[in-house]
Amino acid sequence: MDFEMTEEQINMQKKAREAAEKEIAPVAARCDEEEEMPVELVRELASRGFSVITVPQEYGGLGMDELTLCLATEELGWGCAGIATSVGANSLASYPIILGGNEEQKKKYLGAVSEGKLASFCLTEREAGSDVSAISTSAIKEGDRYILNGSKCFITNGGYADIYVVFAVTDPNRGARTLTPFIVEKDFAGVNPGKKEKKMGIRGSNTSEVFFENVEVPEENRIGKEGSGFRTAMQTFDMSRPMIGALSVGLARAAYETAVDYTKNRVQFGKPIIQQQAVSFMLADMAMKIEAARGLVWKAAYLAGKKEKRISANSAMAKAYAGDVAMEVTTDVVQVMGGYGYIRDYPVEKYMRDAKIMQIYEGTNQVQRLVIADGISRGYV
Repeated sequence: MDFEMTEEQINMQKKAREAAEKEIAPVAARCDEEEEMPVELVRELASRGFSVITVPQEYGGLGMDELTLCLATEELGWGCAGIATSVGANSLASYPIILGGNEEQKKKYLGAVSEGKLASFCLTEREAGSDVSAISTSAIKEGDRYILNGSKCFITNGGYADIYVVFAVTDPNRGARTLTPFIVEKDFAGVNPGKKEKKMGIRGSNTSEVFFENVEVPEENRIGKEGSGFRTAMQTFDMSRPMIGALSVGLARAAYETAVDYTKNRVQFGKPIIQQQAVSFMLADMAMKIEAARGLVWKAAYLAGKKEKRISANSAMAKAYAGDVAMEVTTDVVQVMGGYGYIRDYPVEKYMRDAKIMQIYEGTNQVQRLVIADGISRGYV
């Protein structure tokens, strides 16, 4: 088992780290305070390839593997989990097109993302969160087009996206069995972003509702066959969940590094508190958990890059464990720093607020455990 990174991976990791240090981290606190996404920065990062790392080169991407994507995402997550979420949302929305799109769709829409266009993955609805089968957004075929009606919620980049990948049922009477993904452009008549959500964390990422009212979607914008949506969505999550795990690792690492620096300089009872066993053991636990989480993420990403078919459980493990670690580590960092951890003079209270969503989006960590348990029962784990 070789843990050495290729020169290509090292270079991408370095570029992401530089972007995080010089461009993302300096604006993170302001974006959090103002609850605003730095749209132009996200577009710029997308145009530099951070949103199309795994997109084949013939469609404008970098043609790298999922492990490289995770290496870069960890660095961006270190800079700001919110901004990294918006950059990563473009990758999430690209996967259904990569997995099920035809040549024309790939060239047109993946190429657009590579040029800095923003994309949104539109699956969740008010009454259909973990229960994808409850989706009610419909796309009824009329001639050579579909009439799309419904709404989506909690959509990352929803207020600024140029492209929406929307999951809708083509026969409401048959429900989820007819779930189908469609590519919808923001300029299609009837596409209306709704209110921006005011969130606990990742405030540097735009999250909003999106409404679709009698939107005419050309048949050529349907991804795959009618009824392919559930399979496409699940395959997408298999590929994208390691990325969320990597983002969680980056966030946890940022909090941990802040704590280490603080404890080396904070003197109590005549010595730096890092020399107090109660504190040093907490730091040791953080270091172990972060390293373990990264290992799960790397394995899941490696398997995804090898196009292994039975990776659902591994992807779920990476996402769930890393998300739990992010929450545990950021909470403990606030504790280690005491009153200073609780005030906004330091970034750790933001890290703690940002971490909570890692246990929720792209499938709650309870749902991940269902996926893992299913893998166990089938003998995949």
